[in-house]
Amino acid sequence: MKIYIGKKAAAGNFTAPPSKSFCHRALICAALAEGASILYGMYPSDDALATAACLSALGADIRFDGEKAYVRGFDALSAKATSTLPCGESGSTLRFLTAIALLSQNEVTLTGTTRLMQRPLAEYEKICLGQNLLYKKDKTSLTVCGRLSAGTYEISAEVSSQFASGLMMALPLLASDSRILLTGKVTSRSYLLITAEVMRAFGVDVTVGERDIYIKGNSHYVPREYTVEGDCSGAAFFEAMNRLGSDIKITGLNPESVQGDRVYGKYFDKLCEGFATLDITDCPDLAPVLMALGAAKSGVTLTGTARLRAKESDRGAAMAEELSKFGIKTELHENTLTVHGGQLKAPSVPICSHKDHRIVMACAVLLMLTGGETDNAEDVKKSFPDFFERLSSLGAEVKIVGT
Repeated sequence: MKIYIGKKAAAGNFTAPPSKSFCHRALICAALAEGASILYGMYPSDDALATAACLSALGADIRFDGEKAYVRGFDALSAKATSTLPCGESGSTLRFLTAIALLSQNEVTLTGTTRLMQRPLAEYEKICLGQNLLYKKDKTSLTVCGRLSAGTYEISAEVSSQFASGLMMALPLLASDSRILLTGKVTSRSYLLITAEVMRAFGVDVTVGERDIYIKGNSHYVPREYTVEGDCSGAAFFEAMNRLGSDIKITGLNPESVQGDRVYGKYFDKLCEGFATLDITDCPDLAPVLMALGAAKSGVTLTGTARLRAKESDRGAAMAEELSKFGIKTELHENTLTVHGGQLKAPSVPICSHKDHRIVMACAVLLMLTGGETDNAEDVKKSFPDFFERLSSLGAEVKIVGT
């Protein structure tokens, strides 16, 4: 779907969408509980629906009604044999559900796009080889079989925190206690805190230290009613519009949130003061919007960017390519990048999504200043299905101009 965005500011009230990170974890913890849970604020993004589909394939009963989900849990230790778990394009789904699949002792195949299977999975391969469990991967699938053993796990936290989060949610169901030792530079630690917060909400305690995580075995998830909090990364796009002339009142965020992306306001302040150097080690999902706002202001250097290569796209390179259409130069290095702010020009060709939802939304912020088109606008469904509808409701000029 091709969309035209006109040169026009937005104004009005905006409620932040539910956090995708919390949605994934709430679905999993509810599905691992004995009994029925009701989840409120369950945004039906493609990624959340992928997690729900995988849990259903394992034996959970999940039904969506708008932004509400009814979940009846299953016994993960004796989950029904299933042919495939359809992960789609969701890295969180693949990495979380691999750990859950390694509880049942059944052979489970997780499927996904070629790009998804190109994303790092080495930590699970290492675990499976070390415990003599089946691990077989090809271009579009991963097959595992066997049950994880309780004990001590050394997990690299440099590439992604999702391996540790997956293990955090799975290991409490084993008979004995376990410990996760985080090696290398710990990135995205805030996501581990999100995992722990949701687990505690469903009755399972876990202790997250600076470099180790203690997990009590023989634990039981407890069903409950649970409300997913608002998403800081989704709200950041609309606050970026504010910093460029819009007047949007943003509500629905938890001021005490552990989300790493909650720093967006502080980082935007620095960009509005002048050229800034910002570390995104704990908030890599903010990179596209920070690059966009930096381009429109005085420029920005981002550090901790190496992990952007393993996102839905090579995110730093993808944003650099799209910013060049606005006349903006970007320098890419191993673990840093620099965007040189300047006078934006209207792109003469459509923005390319690179099949990355955050590229689409970040560039939409700039198109509101210049006018222009974006291809594959439907890629926002991965995290924010009604992004353009919400933007239009705030008075922005948004038109579908092609399929």
